[in-house]
Amino acid sequence: MALSNSPFQRIKKPLASEMNVVPYIDVMLVLLVIFMVTAPMLTTGLTVDLPKADASALSVSQQQPAVVTIQADQQYFLKLGDADDQAMGLDELQAMLSAEQAKNPELTVLINGDQSVPYGEIVRLMAGLQSAGLNKVGLITDAPATDSLAGQ
Repeated sequence: MALSNSPFQRIKKPLASEMNVVPYIDVMLVLLVIFMVTAPMLTTGLTVDLPKADASALSVSQQQPAVVTIQADQQYFLKLGDADDQAMGLDELQAMLSAEQAKNPELTVLINGDQSVPYGEIVRLMAGLQSAGLNKVGLITDAPATDSLAGQ
């Protein structure tokens, strides 16, 4: 019996150089887990108890709007683009938004007010924004619960 004629004998060929992707998959999975853990921590903001209202969403252009937040203690905060919220007074807020609108005439301002803030304070803010030349102003609300609409 000759071994060279055996059907079970394998012919040894040189292995082609192939990339081993297993380490890359491991690294990708580790990065995925890291991003899944850190992504919720990147979302920051101020705690505001928004009023509930059944209203349609505003269409906002490609640019991010300026968001003015009024907390329950009637303290103002301004968020422009990706910057953090900055605490400031109404006069400083008007000046900053007026300067921002000079750079960008299509600036949209959204008011994020706590529902415990008196209505007069919201009106005072809106009048201040209007006197600063800002005409595109909207209010941010939460959608009401479906069972609360059934009682109306």
